Amino acid sequence: MAAAPKQLLWVDDEAELLESHRLFLTEKGYVVEMVRNAADALELLRRQAFDLMLIDEQMPGMRGVTMVREARELAPTLPVVMVTKSEDDGTLREALGVDVTEYLVKPVNPRQVLSVVTRILEGPKIRQQAMARSFVDRFREMEASDARALDWRGWIDRYSEVVQWDVDLAAAGESGLHGSLRGLYPEMRRAFAQYIGKHYPRWVNQDIEGERPPLSIDIVSEFLLPILEHEKRALFIVVDCLRLDQWRAIEPLLAPLFEVETTHYYSLLPTATPYARNALFSGLFPSEIAARYPDWWGEKEDETLNAHERELLELNLREARGNTPVRYHKISSANDSDNLERNLANAISPEGVTACVFNFVDLLTHGRSESAILYEVARDEIALRQLTLQWFNRSALLSLLKEAARKRVPVLLTSDHGSIHCNTPATVLARRDATHNLRFKFGADLRAENPEQALMFTNEDDLRLPRHGGSTAGGNTLLATGDCFFVYPTKLREYQQRYRGSFLHGGVTPEECILPLALLTPRK
Repeated sequence: MAAAPKQLLWVDDEAELLESHRLFLTEKGYVVEMVRNAADALELLRRQAFDLMLIDEQMPGMRGVTMVREARELAPTLPVVMVTKSEDDGTLREALGVDVTEYLVKPVNPRQVLSVVTRILEGPKIRQQAMARSFVDRFREMEASDARALDWRGWIDRYSEVVQWDVDLAAAGESGLHGSLRGLYPEMRRAFAQYIGKHYPRWVNQDIEGERPPLSIDIVSEFLLPILEHEKRALFIVVDCLRLDQWRAIEPLLAPLFEVETTHYYSLLPTATPYARNALFSGLFPSEIAARYPDWWGEKEDETLNAHERELLELNLREARGNTPVRYHKISSANDSDNLERNLANAISPEGVTACVFNFVDLLTHGRSESAILYEVARDEIALRQLTLQWFNRSALLSLLKEAARKRVPVLLTSDHGSIHCNTPATVLARRDATHNLRFKFGADLRAENPEQALMFTNEDDLRLPRHGGSTAGGNTLLATGDCFFVYPTKLREYQQRYRGSFLHGGVTPEECILPLALLTPRK
């Protein structure tokens, strides 16, 4: 069934001079209603709906700008194109002040008017159709390509492209195409896990400079220190558990403040805060941290393992460039955010590094499993992105970034690991000494009932991890792949009910491992 023609209202006291425009628009499928004054136009708006209004500014009686204000009360979302003889800057500013969609100065030709009308009314649909065609072509190529041939750069490119399609298709409301894209994820995750299982031990145990990707241990030395070579101070921000798609959602908000250069790096394994973020600040593998600072690394795997991030960063910077002032903020609660906002003027150190950890995204991810309300409002990846964007818009993080832009302080912003939406229980067989994490486990005689649902490493040394449970020969490390979460046979139903649909981390997927790393340079 053909769509109804778009209805245009054109308000101009010289309507007879615009007859050629009306005829041309009519030939192109638009219905154009011409009126000579604002009063008649407002009466028409009371009686029927229009898709777009064109209006002159200089008319007898009510001015165009005044009429737009009154028209907004009748039709708040009506697009308005002002077509006027006035070239006065004041008139232009007044028109922009009432939120006109477009401003044209007479004389204008029919093709010029058609171009503006089409862009406003048909532009989103045309762009959506073009995107859909482009995706269908690219989808066939990705579906036919062999992910097993990718190297670490290829995996970054592949995942980055898939994430961008994911964000764009969801934003365009292309649910069918988005569903097709999501169909690529299971095989992508399987191939990625195979790639990591083969190459990761070699990355962390051999000196293969240039043949491995940037890892958590490289962020300070390869990305933060070069900033300090040219600048007196830098702001170093870590948003805990920020996925690449979440970064893509908030990145456009920073464009007015900063020149944004985004690259990517790989998180250390397990993709969990005690391991990945300590490595990020220290530049050391977890086994090295445990060996050098045994008092800072105990057997319990909880937040106490991240109690020395400031000291680790200070030691890392001291070893690389001598004493460097470090100011450290950890934002884990509403009270922390309020304190940062109140002291924003002094939050950034006048020299050296100001390091900030923002835990909201991680708290949201974990809290969702425990709260029915959070579970409902963050049901899937799309909803999680939207919730992250809403938080960022009103967050202390954005306030801090605005302060950095105002003071012209460069910013290095990243995450320590991502997360994945888990729906598949994976049964593990273990002794009592096994750890209780849902995406990674340590322990002797530890294995997955289905080997395809996890990567197993038989020695912590393969991953540069500390020895667990007093092991001397090394115990097993089990890392979940795909969208699996670990369950015990004796608690199968309990774990399924509680954790199915949760966003978790600690395993081996692109969502957890491939992370954004952004250099934000304040605009002049």
